[in-house]
Formats: sequence, C-alpha cells, structure tokens
Amino acid sequence: MDFLYVKALHIIFVVTWFAGLFYIVRLFIYHAEAEKKAAPAKEILQTQYKLMSKRLWYIITWPSAILASFFAIWMLWKNPIYLEMPWMHVKLAFVLALYFYHFSCHRIFKQLQNDEIKYTAFKLRIWNEVATIILFAIVFLVTLKSAINWVWGVVGIILFGTLMMMSIKLYKKIRAKKSWDKLEEKIIKENEKQESL
Repeated sequence: MDFLYVKALHIIFVVTWFAGLFYIVRLFIYHAEAEKKAAPAKEILQTQYKLMSKRLWYIITWPSAILASFFAIWMLWKNPIYLEMPWMHVKLAFVLALYFYHFSCHRIFKQLQNDEIKYTAFKLRIWNEVATIILFAIVFLVTLKSAINWVWGVVGIILFGTLMMMSIKLYKKIRAKKSWDKLEEKIIKENEKQESL
C-alpha cells in the first residue's frame, strides 16, 4: 500500500512542477514584452515580474522538481522491475529532456533577474510549448506502457507542436490587428493625465 502513496506524491509533485514550468515561461514572456513599454510602466512591470518569477521559481518549481524526482527514485527502488521495461527507458529519456528544459529556464530566469533580455516574446512563446510536448510524451508513455506505441505518440506530438506554432503565429497576427498593446498604452496615458491633474 505504501507504494501507492509514494506514486500519488510523485504525481502531485510532477503536476506542480509542470505548473511552475508553464507559468514561469509566461512570466518571462510578460517580462520581455514590458521592455517595449514606456517608463514608468516598464520599470513597475519588470520589477513585479521579477518578484513573481522569484517566488514561483524558488517556492514552487524547484521544490516540486526535487520532490517529484525523490518520489520517482523511491518508486524505482521499491519496484526495480520498471527499469527492465523498454517504455521506462524512453520515459527516462524524456525526463532527462525535462531536466535540460528546467535548467534552460533557470538560465533565462537568472538573465531576467539581472535585466538581461536575450529572447523576444515570440521566441519565448515557442519555448513555452517544449514543456507541453514533453508532458504529452511522458503521459502517453506511462499510460500506454509501450516503447513502440510512443512513436505514434511522438508523431502526434510533432503534429500538435506544428499546430501550436501556427496558433502562436495566428495569435500574434490577431493581437497586432486588434492593437491590444496600443489600447493598453492609451489607457496608461489617460491615467497619467488624470493623475497629473
């Protein structure tokens, strides 16, 4: 029975780990977009995004990654038979990819904390989908428990990734067409005028 408790805890921390990874990149996107804003909005927004990112990264995302890994190792220790299964080898390869993704996000996090903006919001939106692809791959592998069927899953993931890229480009065009950023700037300027009166 204790194996099921360990498994449940592993799943919980995997969920919170992915939640942290999904949200941290959204904060990176907002931080990069704030770079184009006029002062004082730029400084206010970037300061807030730095604080939010720091709390999310160190209070939720890192602890979740560590605890998910701890409970995963505990499960493998209690059931080493898993390590003989081909699907588990593929899953562990995707988990390794997830760690690379996590450490890459940590590098971006550190850059933004030091006011180094090296990526555009568009590139970060694409980067945000990498975690989604890894999540799909891992869930399909664990559910199907097949090292062969995962190939079809990966083909589906690639198609899904292509669809996501097209969606991101469409979203960018719609956003530019509707001039959401210009509307936001207009509201900020109106508020500044009212405050100066």
